[in-house]
Amino acid sequence: MERLVTTTQAAQILGLSLQGVHYRIKNNQLKSIKKSGKTYVYISEHVEDKSSDVKVEVTEVQNGNKELIKAKDEQIELLKSSIKWMKRQYISEIKRLEKNQKRIIGVFNREIELLQSAFNEMRSVYKPQLELKKEQSNNNYNIDEKDRFIPIQELTLYFKRNHKSDKDIKLIILKAIKDRDSRFIYNKKEKKLLILNEDFSDLL
Repeated sequence: MERLVTTTQAAQILGLSLQGVHYRIKNNQLKSIKKSGKTYVYISEHVEDKSSDVKVEVTEVQNGNKELIKAKDEQIELLKSSIKWMKRQYISEIKRLEKNQKRIIGVFNREIELLQSAFNEMRSVYKPQLELKKEQSNNNYNIDEKDRFIPIQELTLYFKRNHKSDKDIKLIILKAIKDRDSRFIYNKKEKKLLILNEDFSDLL
């Protein structure tokens, strides 16, 4: 004996999808009729009703989904806690680095101040000594210059003592310069004749 049910009811009874029922109707695997624009299916009373199994399966799936969602929620909360902890650690590390940076800069500034102070102290100690040494060097140079050269008046006096006239002296000096006598040095820059303090007896 058969009973007439809707396609939805047939799907539940047979444990099929609605598309599966329509597929079987199309392939004449299920008898069907149309009433008032709706399709009805003949189902044998001996066919086991699997709609309860489907409900149980749906319930189990729903329960499984709830457990899965719960586990996911727990993971999300754990990740959120981890992110918060990492953020706190990051902020703490940034503050520590900034504090260390300020401390290092402070140390460098103190070192620079100490070096500047030491430099100023050394300069105040050694500057007078350097100036004194420079002054002594200049004095020695002037003394050396004085000993190395003689004024033309002294040379003229030397020649006059040896009975030379002014004219003779002038000719002697001009000839010595012309002959590039190393004892007579003409400074072109100062336009000055420098006479080495040496022996001139050969010019008499």
